[in-house]
Amino acid sequence: MAFKASATQDTQFVLDPLEQAIHARRPAEKLVHHPDRGNQNVSIKYIERLVDAGLEPSVGSVGDIYNNAFAEAVIGLFKTEVINRLGPWKSKDQVEWETLQWVDWFNKEHLLESLGYITPIEAEEKYERALKSDKIAA
Repeated sequence: MAFKASATQDTQFVLDPLEQAIHARRPAEKLVHHPDRGNQNVSIKYIERLVDAGLEPSVGSVGDIYNNAFAEAVIGLFKTEVINRLGPWKSKDQVEWETLQWVDWFNKEHLLESLGYITPIEAEEKYERALKSDKIAA
């Protein structure tokens, strides 16, 4: 039988090293913390503790636990569609080439539901047009 830690155990597992680092290093003002990924329950408590200690997370706004969700989803999609499906890889150059092709496809052809079934390029162009026409408040 596999052991599954509870959310409370997960939280403590993550917070204990953070508490030790805060105590041992007495962080300087405006210190930026580069957190690793974790589940949402751990992340909420973790971000709250960073804010309480006066530390700033390296990504997103303070207290925003969802800031990496889209990036992580895209990375997962990339790994599934390119890395795992097209491997094994013979060279770094091959990986770089396939990565460039996939990014080009993703930006120019991939329709995203969250953008209203348009491509990221189309969404960016739409946003820029709206800025120029003053339809978006400053």
